[in-house]
Amino acid sequence: MALRMIDHGTREYKQMVHLRNEMLRKPLGLTFTEEELEQEKDDILMGAFEDDRLLGCCLLTPMDAGAVRLRQMAVPNGMQGKGVGRALMIFAENVARDLGYKKLSMHARKTAVGFYQKLGYSVTGEEFMEVTIPHYIMEKSL
Repeated sequence: MALRMIDHGTREYKQMVHLRNEMLRKPLGLTFTEEELEQEKDDILMGAFEDDRLLGCCLLTPMDAGAVRLRQMAVPNGMQGKGVGRALMIFAENVARDLGYKKLSMHARKTAVGFYQKLGYSVTGEEFMEVTIPHYIMEKSL
């Protein structure tokens, strides 16, 4: 498995959008808007690949000089539990740290809280609804 950065607008980016749409949006009856995708030009996009096949992806959105937010973590059902998400998280943390960020935060789906806790993230607030499902703010110092 190769972990690498993805450039906005490339073939790999289109694979990333497709995976995120299938795993995160479509099950909720949602789709991406052109404006949402356009805003990702300034994000740090990354993926896990086997040859040219995307195994998982996530992106980091800078919040301020010291903090970055993890968003849109997606791993296909058949690949979950095989270390892809864990490898992506470690890669994302290392990239964020190398860029000088001190904190990584996220809006984690309630169903994923245990996964992130195993990686050292802490819940920092009350449950809230986002895209029609329960989430928690989680964060970790890098």
